[in-house]
Amino acid sequence: MSLPFLRPYLTQAARHLKPEHARAYLAVQRRFVQTIVADDYTGPHDVEKQKRLEQLKTVKPLGDYHPRLHHPTNAPALSLREFNAKYDAIQELKPDVVTVLGRIRAIRILSSKLLFLDIERDTQRLQVMVELKKLTTPHDLNDQFKNFKKIARIGDWVSIKGHPTRTSTGQLSVLANEVPHILAPCLHHIPETVDNAETLARRPHIHALTSDEPGDVLRLRALIYDYIRTYFIQSGFLEVETPMFDLNAGGAIARPFETVSNEMSHTPIKLRIAPELNLKRLIVGGQDKIFELGRSFRNEGIDGTHNPEFSTCEFYEVGATLPDVIARTEQLIHGLHTAVESLRSTYFPTLDAPKGVDFTTPFARLSFIPTIEEATGRKLPDLLSPDATEHVLALFDDLNLMKPNDATLPRLLDTLAELYIEPLCKAPTFITHHPEALSPLSKSFLDPATNQRVASRVELFINGREYVNAYEEENSPFEQRRKFMHQLDFHTEGAGTIDESYLEVLEWGMPPTGGWGCGLDRLVMLFASKKRIADVLPFGTLRNVVSIAKHK
Repeated sequence: MSLPFLRPYLTQAARHLKPEHARAYLAVQRRFVQTIVADDYTGPHDVEKQKRLEQLKTVKPLGDYHPRLHHPTNAPALSLREFNAKYDAIQELKPDVVTVLGRIRAIRILSSKLLFLDIERDTQRLQVMVELKKLTTPHDLNDQFKNFKKIARIGDWVSIKGHPTRTSTGQLSVLANEVPHILAPCLHHIPETVDNAETLARRPHIHALTSDEPGDVLRLRALIYDYIRTYFIQSGFLEVETPMFDLNAGGAIARPFETVSNEMSHTPIKLRIAPELNLKRLIVGGQDKIFELGRSFRNEGIDGTHNPEFSTCEFYEVGATLPDVIARTEQLIHGLHTAVESLRSTYFPTLDAPKGVDFTTPFARLSFIPTIEEATGRKLPDLLSPDATEHVLALFDDLNLMKPNDATLPRLLDTLAELYIEPLCKAPTFITHHPEALSPLSKSFLDPATNQRVASRVELFINGREYVNAYEEENSPFEQRRKFMHQLDFHTEGAGTIDESYLEVLEWGMPPTGGWGCGLDRLVMLFASKKRIADVLPFGTLRNVVSIAKHK
C-alpha cells in the first residue's frame, strides 16, 4: 500500500499537516494494530483452525468479527420463538421489518445471487433467504454479498434484518434486506455426530452442538425442579437455604470434602454432606413447613449412580407422621410422572420414557427384616445385642456372601438389602421397618411382627434404585445421644464424633416432625431412562469436570 501523505507521521518532524490526513493515518494504524493483536491472541492452531483464521482475515481483521450487538430502532429484535409464533399464519410477504439472530445450521447456495440459511436458537429453527436483488444496503453491495458467501459457515452466529415471508414451497422465512452480519464466527468444523467418548466427556459443548439430547436433559431437569418447587409452595411450604459450609458435616454418614477458611484463623471447615441438621435447626427455631433444593458433597466414589457433587431436595413438616409422608411422596411422584409424560414429546422428544414402570398409587411396600428372612430362609439375630455383628457375619459365611469393606453392622445390613430387597422393587416400592442401626436420626419403636427395634423410616425404590429416604425425625435429645453413641461403636467413617451442637438444639424442644430427602439427579435419570448419572449432568461426573479443565 502506497500512501505518501502518511510518511511524515512516521517521524517527529512534521507537526502541522491536514486533519483529514491525520484521521486517515490513525484509522489505518488502528486497523493494523487490531490485526496484529488478534494474531497474537488466536491461541494454539491446528490446521483446520489456521485455515479458518486465514479465510476470515481475507475479508476484515479478526478483531472486527465480534461486534457489540445493536438492534435497529426501525426493526424490532425477535427471538426465533417469538418470530415463529407471530408469523406462523402468514401466507405472503409482510411489510414488517424485524431483526433475528441465530446460529447457522445449514447453508444452501442456489446461485451467485441467491442463498438460503437455516438458523437455530433455543430449539427453534428459521429459514433465511438472502437474494442479492432484494438487498437494500447502499454501498459495496456486491462485495459484501460475495464476502459473506465466502466466509459464512455452519456454526456462525449471525444477525439478519428483513421481512417475514413464506416461500413458494410454504416455508416460513425471513427475506433479508441487508447482508447478514456475523456476530461470532465458529473457528472449528462442527461434525454431524460425535461418537468418541473422550470428546463427549471433555467437550460437552460439542456434544450439545451435535445432539439434541443434552438440551432435552436440561429441559427435563428444569421441569422436575419446577414441579417439585411448585408442589411444595402450593402445599404451604417455605423454601429456604442453609449453609454449604459447616465445621462438622452431619446429617448422613459419609466422608466430607475439607477446606480451610483463611479469614477465620485458618479454621478447617467442611462442605456439607446433607442439609438435614440445619433444616431441623430451623424447625426448632419456629418454622413449620420448609424445604430446600440444593447441592451436597461427599468425598467418596464415582460410579454409575454416584457423583461427589449432587442435587437433593429435603422437606420437613411439623406434625407429619410416617403415613403422612408416604402419602405426600406418592402424590408428588405420581403427579411428577404425569406432568413429565404430558410434555415429553414437546420439550424432550429424544428421551425415552421409563419402560415397564407402573406409577399407579398406592405404591407397594416391603418390610426390611421379614423380606430378608424369607429370601434367605434364616432368622436375623437381635440387632441391638452386643454380638449382633458377629451373628450377621456368620450369616454371610453360611450363605457364601461376599462381605463389604469395613464390615460394620450397618454395612452388612445394607448389603443384605441390596441383594434380597432392592431387586424386588421394579415398580415404585417403599421399603419399611429398617433396623434402628441403619437410621440414627429417625425415631424408632419395637416392631411386634419381628420383636426387633426398627426405625420410623421408609425408602422409595424404583427399578431397584433408591429415590426417597423419609423419617419420623428423632426429636428426643436423650434418644438421639444414645443413637449417636451406638454409631460410634461401628467406627464408621464420618461418625467418629458426637454432634453436641445438634443435641443442644434438640434440648430447646423439637416438635414431632416428618422429613424427606430425594436425589434429584436420580429423578432425572429415571424420567430420561438413563443408567448413568454422568448422562444427566451437563458436565458429567467430577472425573469429567477435571478432564475438561485439563484439556489442551
